[in-house]
Amino acid sequence: MKTATVRELRKEFPRIEAWLHEGESISISKRGRIIATLIPASKASAPRQNSPKVDIMARLRETWGERVFTMEQVAAMRTDELADELG
Repeated sequence: MKTATVRELRKEFPRIEAWLHEGESISISKRGRIIATLIPASKASAPRQNSPKVDIMARLRETWGERVFTMEQVAAMRTDELADELG
């Protein structure tokens, strides 16, 4: 990991940008203390590997039982309620 100061970031951004394009992470320091870390977009937005997919509806049903409704069920309930209100 490379290090640059806030001043270098302002004055020499093209050089620091080149580091990012090369895949380097950069620590930004101010008065000798690290205040931020720049991570190349390719690393920051890389999809996580081996992350399990969670079935949210199954987890909700475990907690709330039959009180969990799909969007289609809610839409049907609303339609029925409106029909009852209108006549």
